[in-house]
Amino acid sequence: MTRSRPWVPINLPGRCRWIYIGIVWLGVAVLIAATAVAQVPSDLLNNDGPVADHEPITPILAAPAEDPLKLALGERLFSDPRLSGNGTLACSSCHNIRSNGARPNDGTASGPFDTLTVFNAVLSFRLNWEGNFRSPAAHVVSSLENPVNMRSSVEDVVRKLNADPGMVDQFRAAYGGEPDAERFLDAIVTFERSLVTPGGRFDRWLGGDRSALSQAELEGYRLFKSLGCSSCHQGVNIGGNLIERQGIFHPLVRAAPETVRVPSLRNVATTAPYFHDGSAQTLEDAVRRMADAQLDRTLTDQQIALLVAFLRTLTGNYRGSPVGGAP
Repeated sequence: MTRSRPWVPINLPGRCRWIYIGIVWLGVAVLIAATAVAQVPSDLLNNDGPVADHEPITPILAAPAEDPLKLALGERLFSDPRLSGNGTLACSSCHNIRSNGARPNDGTASGPFDTLTVFNAVLSFRLNWEGNFRSPAAHVVSSLENPVNMRSSVEDVVRKLNADPGMVDQFRAAYGGEPDAERFLDAIVTFERSLVTPGGRFDRWLGGDRSALSQAELEGYRLFKSLGCSSCHQGVNIGGNLIERQGIFHPLVRAAPETVRVPSLRNVATTAPYFHDGSAQTLEDAVRRMADAQLDRTLTDQQIALLVAFLRTLTGNYRGSPVGGAP
C-alpha cells in the first residue's frame, strides 16, 4: 500500500515539493487547532469582557425611548378601573408592576390559567400561555373582552374616556385628538413596551462583570446548559419564543392544554406559583418536575439547589429597583 499525502503538482522540483507539502500540513494543523478552540466552553475563552455573543441567553437592553406624554397616559390607563365592565378591575389588578408584574400569590391559578407577568412580555414572540396572540394590542383587546374578569370592550372603554374632560385633554395633549380605539390601544402598548427589567446579575455577568455571579451560580448555569434546559429557555427573554408540548416523558400538569408557549424565566424567582395551572408552589418543585417530565432526568438535591441558585440571578430591575415577589 502507498501512504496518501497531500496533492502535489508533479512538475515542482524536489525541494519545492517539500516546501509545498509543509505549507499544506501547516494549514491542516491551523484548521484542527481552530476547531479545537471552537469546542472549548465559551466561559473558558472569555476571561475578560462580555460573553453574551457566545451564550444562548442575551441580556435585556434598556426600554426604548417613548413620547413621555403617551407613556404617562398609558400608565394611567393601565391602572384605570373604568377599563372593566363594572368599574372594579384595572390591568394593574392582575399585573401589579409594584411587585412581580403578575397577580398576588395566593397559591392558586386565576381561572384555567395562572396569570403571566407583564414584565418583559413585549419581548416574547407570542402572548398568553397558549401563544394565541401575536401582538400586545391584540392581547389587550382580548383581555378587555374576557368574560372572567374585565367583561368590557374597546368601544365601551373609549365611550367612558370621552365622557371624562380631563382624560380627553390628556389624549389631545399626547395624540392631538380625542380618545378613539387606535389611540387608546397605542397608549396602553406604549406603556407595556416600557415594562422591561434589565440589569439583573446574570445580565451583568453576560456584560463582562465576573463578580456578578458566585461559583455555585455559575455551576448552576453550566448545568442548565448541559441538561438541555437552554434548548427551550434561551434568547433575550430566556423563553417566550417557542411552543412546546408539556410532559414529553412523564406527566407534568393535570389540566389542558397539551402544548403551551414556553414561559420566560426572567424574574422567575419572584413569580410563584409555577406552570399554567399554578400547581408548583416553589421553584425547587418546578425544577424537579420539569427535569422529570421534559428531560426524563431525576435530579439530586444538590443539582436542584445549583439550578435554583442560577435562576435567582435572572431577577432584573424596574425603575432602578429589583423586581420583588408578590405579597
